[in-house]
Amino acid sequence: MNPRILTAVPVYNEVAHVFGVIAELRRHVEDILVVDDGSCDGTSDVLADISDISIERHEPNQGYGAALRTAFQFAVEHEFDVLVTMDCDGQHQPHFVQQIAELISDPLQSTDMVSGSRYLSQFADDNSAPEDRRQINRRITACLNEKLGLQLTDAFCGFKAYRVAALRDLQISVNGYAMPLQLWVQAAALNWRITEFAVPRIYLPEERSFGGSLDDPEARLAYYLSVLNEELERQGMPQRFQANCGQH
Repeated sequence: MNPRILTAVPVYNEVAHVFGVIAELRRHVEDILVVDDGSCDGTSDVLADISDISIERHEPNQGYGAALRTAFQFAVEHEFDVLVTMDCDGQHQPHFVQQIAELISDPLQSTDMVSGSRYLSQFADDNSAPEDRRQINRRITACLNEKLGLQLTDAFCGFKAYRVAALRDLQISVNGYAMPLQLWVQAAALNWRITEFAVPRIYLPEERSFGGSLDDPEARLAYYLSVLNEELERQGMPQRFQANCGQH
């Protein structure tokens, strides 16, 4: 029997991209969930006119982590075998979905999570990441590898696939952009089998805001380290991330 694969797309104010992304995605997959995280720019109206997709709506906006948590719960409750998550801003290419999903469903792989990496290989259409994001990604990725024994090249790529049965063990509580850091700590504590999958590095010209003080790179890095340390403590793990973590 073929595995049941769900592709989930968290969206927040993506009226410029959502129709095109979903239209392209439908060329490659059957089951699509859009988590509309309180959009107020017309995204919801566009989604209402798209048939044959599932929509979960948050009201008001709750955050990127909350949208992914809803996707996890939906995949578990509807008994899918594989969940693929991808962003809706044009950075993630739908034609990779089946390849990523197959790495989860292949019985020879025994993988719990496949994480996209924009730094694992080079592609012809790669472009440069904003410098502050590249530096923070490098630092946090090095910290995770050093403290948790992981072998990552990209800690923040949202293009991922999960074995849905493994999602039942997660206890995600971080609602915002730091949710992936809580996920990495829990994945390490649960001894998840993780592999990376090379994807192009595509950054669009428009500038994205993290919100409030997090738009300051130093404040954002400090917040990320605090989230990691809080989750380590919650898991009863002895490691701690220091301010100079990942600078070696």
